[in-house]
Amino acid sequence: MTNDIVALIEYYEKEKGIDRDRIVAALEFAFISAYRKMVPGADAIETLRADVNTRKGETRIFASLTVCADGDQTDKFNQVQLATALKKNPAAQVGDVMEFNVTPKDFGRIAVQTAKQTMMQRLRQAEKEMIYEEFKDRAGDIVSGTVRRFERNDVMIDLGKFEGILPNRERVQGEDYNIGDRIRAYVLAVENEGRGPEIILSRSHPNFVRRLFEAEVNEISDHTVEIRGVAREAGFRTKIAVWSKDPKVDAVGACVGMRGARVKNIVRELNNEKVDIIRWSEDPKEFVREALKPADLKTITIDEDAHVVHVTVTDEDLSKAIGRKGQNARLSSRLMGWDIQVRRDESKEEQFKEKIGGAAHTLCEQLGISEEQANTLTLAGGLSPELVVDMPAEFIATLLGLDEAGATAVLARANAFLSGAPATSDEAS
Repeated sequence: MTNDIVALIEYYEKEKGIDRDRIVAALEFAFISAYRKMVPGADAIETLRADVNTRKGETRIFASLTVCADGDQTDKFNQVQLATALKKNPAAQVGDVMEFNVTPKDFGRIAVQTAKQTMMQRLRQAEKEMIYEEFKDRAGDIVSGTVRRFERNDVMIDLGKFEGILPNRERVQGEDYNIGDRIRAYVLAVENEGRGPEIILSRSHPNFVRRLFEAEVNEISDHTVEIRGVAREAGFRTKIAVWSKDPKVDAVGACVGMRGARVKNIVRELNNEKVDIIRWSEDPKEFVREALKPADLKTITIDEDAHVVHVTVTDEDLSKAIGRKGQNARLSSRLMGWDIQVRRDESKEEQFKEKIGGAAHTLCEQLGISEEQANTLTLAGGLSPELVVDMPAEFIATLLGLDEAGATAVLARANAFLSGAPATSDEAS
């Protein structure tokens, strides 16, 4: 055995954490494979065993042969005659199975390269199996690692003994990584498929935020405060609903921390992604009111069968409730599990239109103009004869499509109505 094989054993034992016995077993398998390739007819030997002495650097190959009567040997690769067996063991009998040293001269030196290649394959497989065994129950945890390299758009993360992959689909839009960067990620899955076990990591999954809060907030780790829901658009905004078992503990305050210290640490880890902490409630009306803050909701209508919430807001709060590109309403819907429909409150507009319509009808009767003209005049600010008389004749003429005489007549009728006197024949004309 050469020194590089010994060094390989030391490397896999210390750096990769593979058990020494398992490494030696892989080496024994490798030398048996090398023996079968080197020795003509060795493939016909049914049972071979390699004995590797890692301290002395010796390797011996043994074959298990069945003792047969002298002259009855039919398989020279798997049988040995009784006379030969008696030289090794005087008590040997026909039918016994005995081991014989079949190591060729200079076998270790010649076979080392073949054995090394086979050993590497076995050790890589052993390493993958160990990855799966260690990480199969860690799906859902947060791990820390260093960016090692890039494969296309995927990021390979050094986790110490093992390597994880951060696929492009699990990256956060806008985040850039450099080799050597220290990052934290969520263990999304440990897959054991054709290429062997793979540790799939994520920084965009909603549960990444959940685990960060569990690690940062003591009240969550001791189950005083519960996270009832998380909705996230990675890189932009996250909404998290929390609830406290203890009425003396404020769930939102516990997550925010003293002067916002706790949530600031989480926001820093998320590269300044906006995080909304919402007080969870069993009452859908109260929950949606909290979720859509800072918008002030005018009305809330619940359709429990269809799981739809209809809310109305003023024009000023409409953009707040919907959010940028519909983000606030969309995340609130995911968090609540209901479809939230946001509409503008049209009650004041309807009241205004009704008031305008009534004023126009009255103005039509008072000034003797058509409904259409009265409506146009009202919308321009002439809600009553008192306001009409202050309008210039030129303005009224342009507004109502009249000539100067017609506009003057309208003003005259407005003055006459205010004075209580009937309009003259000239004014009426």
